[in-house]
Amino acid sequence: MKVILTETINSLGIIGSEVEVAAGYARNYLLPQKKAVLATDQNRKLLKQEKAKFDLQIAKEKKIAEEMAERLHGVVCQIAAKVSEEDRLYGSINVRDIVRALEKQDIQVEKRMVLLNEALKTTGTFQIPIRVYKGVEPEITVEIIPEA
Repeated sequence: MKVILTETINSLGIIGSEVEVAAGYARNYLLPQKKAVLATDQNRKLLKQEKAKFDLQIAKEKKIAEEMAERLHGVVCQIAAKVSEEDRLYGSINVRDIVRALEKQDIQVEKRMVLLNEALKTTGTFQIPIRVYKGVEPEITVEIIPEA
């Protein structure tokens, strides 16, 4: 089912774009939440009329994302963990641990924004990208240190 997004949805696209989604997803979530409208000729005409408004909203979202990326650039968070003799962790450091460490520094990020491929299992310094907006991914430094 083709719909036109009235909000930016990370997994689908930006505001004003026409996307193909499952019929149930459109009927049960996107349309009732007013996050999208059906892609009809009439709605396409309305979209063209409101294109300037959508472009302004995209610019605002991107500006906010770039400001947040500027705040995140160069951020270093230290996480203390229990370590064995070979510098291997008992357990691992995952996305939730990184989000908590950032919250302690008054930086609010969502779990889905942290792009961690696999859990960290050794001590050291790691560069972790944070997806703030489509195409805006600053890296933070995560230092895993032995717990005292």
